[in-house]
Amino acid sequence: MATVRTAHTVWEGELVTGSGTVTFDSSGIPEQQVSWPSRAEQPNGRTSPEELIAAAHSSCFSMALSHGLTGAGHSPTRLETRADVTFQPGEGITGIHLTVRGQVTGLDEQGFRAAAEEAKKNCPVSQALTGTTITLTAELA
Repeated sequence: MATVRTAHTVWEGELVTGSGTVTFDSSGIPEQQVSWPSRAEQPNGRTSPEELIAAAHSSCFSMALSHGLTGAGHSPTRLETRADVTFQPGEGITGIHLTVRGQVTGLDEQGFRAAAEEAKKNCPVSQALTGTTITLTAELA
């Protein structure tokens, strides 16, 4: 069964001087403020589309890796994933780097890296970002 998740943004003003509010309709996560300076310079307590993509990618990748490891008989104890999304004004998103550190009993470093590469390739967010360079660092804790 397909699911639909919804968020919306209200933007006021011009790009450089304006700002907006992102509302997470499906989950009720508190509203977040966005602005061009928080996207292209320092966050200053506001979020950006790239941070939201990083959150989506790190969580999706973690789920895909957990599923793959469990299916191969190596249920993870813990996976900690960081997604760094690089945004270059005028160019857009120029890359994403995933870093995962896992605790998985009975699996060697090579097996963990292979499972992580597979998760990177197959997680739905990675697939949605086709055309973006996605790199990966994976290590066992």
